[in-house]
Amino acid sequence: MHVRSSKRLQAANPTLPTAGEVRYATPAGAESVESCGSMRLPSLNAMRAFEAFARTGSVKAASDELAVSPTVVSRHLRNLQLDLDVALVEPRGRGLLLTAAGEAFHTQIRRAFEIMRQANDDIRPDRRRSLTLWCIPGIANHRLLPALPILQSRLGNYEIVLQPTLSRPDLMRGEADAEVICINGLEAHADVRTELIAHPLVHAVASPSFQSRFPEVRTAADFLKLPLIHEASTLYWEQWLEYSGVTDFPMLRGPRLWHAHLTIEAARLGQGVALANTLLVEDDLKSGRLVDLSPHPVRLGGYYFLAAAKRWGDAELVVLRRWLKETLQSGAPKRASDAAIHVE
Repeated sequence: MHVRSSKRLQAANPTLPTAGEVRYATPAGAESVESCGSMRLPSLNAMRAFEAFARTGSVKAASDELAVSPTVVSRHLRNLQLDLDVALVEPRGRGLLLTAAGEAFHTQIRRAFEIMRQANDDIRPDRRRSLTLWCIPGIANHRLLPALPILQSRLGNYEIVLQPTLSRPDLMRGEADAEVICINGLEAHADVRTELIAHPLVHAVASPSFQSRFPEVRTAADFLKLPLIHEASTLYWEQWLEYSGVTDFPMLRGPRLWHAHLTIEAARLGQGVALANTLLVEDDLKSGRLVDLSPHPVRLGGYYFLAAAKRWGDAELVVLRRWLKETLQSGAPKRASDAAIHVE
C-alpha cells in the first residue's frame, strides 16, 4: 500500500526525487541528482582499523589499541581496499607500508576521527578525562605531591590519578598512561619509550647524633663497621660500595625496611646509615636533620619516564613529561601561573 502511494505521489509530482536519489539545488536553481549508492561509506570499523594501523605503523600495535586480534585488523585492511578498489598498503619485508594513496587517505580520515572525538568530548562537557601516573612512593610523596597543582593547572579538565606503588603497570593495555621508576639500567622495549628525567647524587645519610658517635668515618671501607639500613635488599649498598672502590666485603647485614621513606626516617632517628638520593633528602640536608657521610659523590641509576611509544607525542603526556623534568630538576616553577603549556 505504501509503495503504491509513493508511486502515485511521484507520478503526480515528477519533480520529487525517486527512492535512492538525493537532489541538490544549484546556484542557478537547477537540481542535480545523486544516487545514494555512490554516497555509501566503507565500514567504520574498517576505517578505524586503517587509521590505527597508519598512525601506529604496525598491525600488532593497531590490534592492541583496538583490543582485537591482528587477524581482525588485517581483514579490515583487506576489506577496505576491496571496498574502495584502491591499494592503501603494500607488503614490505615482514610488514606493511602505506602506499601514496594510503598516506593521502589517512591524512583525510585522521582529521575526521579527530573531529568525531572532539564532538564526543564537547557533547559530554561534564565527562572528565583522566591521566594516570604510577610512581615509586618516595618521589611521589616528597617531590610530585607538592607540585601537583602546577600540573593540574596545565591539564585543565583532566582528572589526575597519582598512584604511588612499587608495581609496574602494563602500559600497552592501558593500566596507566605513564610511569616513573628509579632504576640502575633499563631494558629496552619496542613498544615503550623511555627518557631519563633526573640523575641525582646518592648520599650516605645519618643523624648528627649518629655522626658524633662515629667520627672516624673517612673512607667508603669505613662504612663496613657501621650499622647499615637497607630497603628491600642489600643490593643498593653493594652497588654503592663497589662504585666507591670497595669490592671485597662480607655479606651485609642490617634491617630491611623496603621503602626509602622508612630508611630515611630510621636514619633521622639515629638507627644507622641509609642511602638516599638528593631528591629525597635535600630538605633534610639543608635543615641539618641529616648529614652526608659520603667520602665522595656517587650516582646510581636515575629516574626514568616511561609511556607507550604510540602515545609518546600525545599532548597530555608532553605536558606531564615537561612537568616531571621541571619538578625533579633544578629550576622547577613554584606557582601554577608559571605554566607554559596548557591542555584543555
